[in-house]
Amino acid sequence: MDIIRWAYARGIGIAQNPKYAHYVALALLCFDGLLSYAILRKVPYTEIDWEAYMEQVAQYRAGERDYRNIKGGTGPLVYPAGHVYIYNWLYSLTDGGAQRGRVQAAFWVAYMATLWLAMACYRRASAPPWIMCLLVLSKRLHSIYLLRFFNDCFSTLLIFIAILSVQTRQYTLSAIFYSLSVGVKMSSLLYLPALGLIYVLSTGSTGKALRLAALMLQIQVLLAVPFVASDKGSLAGYLGRAFEFSRAFLWKWTVNWRFVGENVFTSSWFKIALLVIHVSLLFFFLTTRWLRPVRGGLVQFIKNILFEADCGDTNRTTTQTDGAYMLTTLFTCNMIGMLCARSLHYQFYSWMAWTTPFLLWKSGFGAPFVILVWVMQEYAWNVYPSTSVSSAMAVGCMALQLVGIWVGTREMSMNEGRDPKPKTI
Repeated sequence: MDIIRWAYARGIGIAQNPKYAHYVALALLCFDGLLSYAILRKVPYTEIDWEAYMEQVAQYRAGERDYRNIKGGTGPLVYPAGHVYIYNWLYSLTDGGAQRGRVQAAFWVAYMATLWLAMACYRRASAPPWIMCLLVLSKRLHSIYLLRFFNDCFSTLLIFIAILSVQTRQYTLSAIFYSLSVGVKMSSLLYLPALGLIYVLSTGSTGKALRLAALMLQIQVLLAVPFVASDKGSLAGYLGRAFEFSRAFLWKWTVNWRFVGENVFTSSWFKIALLVIHVSLLFFFLTTRWLRPVRGGLVQFIKNILFEADCGDTNRTTTQTDGAYMLTTLFTCNMIGMLCARSLHYQFYSWMAWTTPFLLWKSGFGAPFVILVWVMQEYAWNVYPSTSVSSAMAVGCMALQLVGIWVGTREMSMNEGRDPKPKTI
């Protein structure tokens, strides 16, 4: 019995102590590598958008540069140029998409790389190793990466490179990869408010943050050049298709708002209401949580933007914007965007599945809460087609994560006026 109690205590200690996170991450990578291999061998591929992507790329390779003319079996090309370049590479790698084994190998690499990056971000935030186990248990996530070939996989990979880079204070590198992620799919724009705030706070300079924003814009221009500078291209056509904010969504495909009914879903007031709630939640978290490193809150933050803060305040703010603060703020900002999204489809789960365990853990409500909500969310996203119950559950789980993260970061917010302890050298 003593050995059993010792082994149990040892296991709990490893699961809870961040210093063991590196070893747990390696074990999980090996486990998921084998699990993914088994999925690839046993579960058949499902065609959804891959053939349409290949048809669109074939038109690009044939010389078409007007986005309005590039179409596939499922409709027109509606993603930025980075998507075209990635799938053009995949087109070459897989003999026009015919070599499905090579396609799955490429997406397996993307999946494993994203898993490693997500766990690295968790370790930078001093998260306990046990929550990383939830990253490798998602049925829907494995399906999206290994059996569906959606571009969300590459967009998410790039965004996690950007997040890890900003956590390690490699701001230029983070700006480059963030812009590349937006250049694959504009869903990455959900992170932009938090990322911009982090740039201002952690660099201590509005000027530096603006230069990073300018770098992002330059990358977008470079990606778009073949489609807007060519005689056959069109700036209006590119922007209208690649960044189509007015895109109409079909009620039959929605995962999150099925329970409100089709009449509500298709109404203009519902779209406006979601936008208002989105902006309101961003402002609420900004004023009550995200500005905690700034002594003086929103008023002082505005002053610091207009007039550079003194060195003492800048050093203090930079010290408090650590890896945990960055990850919490970025993940929360993304979850707000997902909660208020006009419509979510199954592949969009890759935007949130990597973030949910961390957000639930940060609530401080304990392991039973984390596991229960995670299981509910997994169930909701694996019901096909979605139902009123599953869609309400999906929205409820996202709302619970936001409530939890707000409650869980209350203590840090209450301590915002205290000076950080000096680091020993």
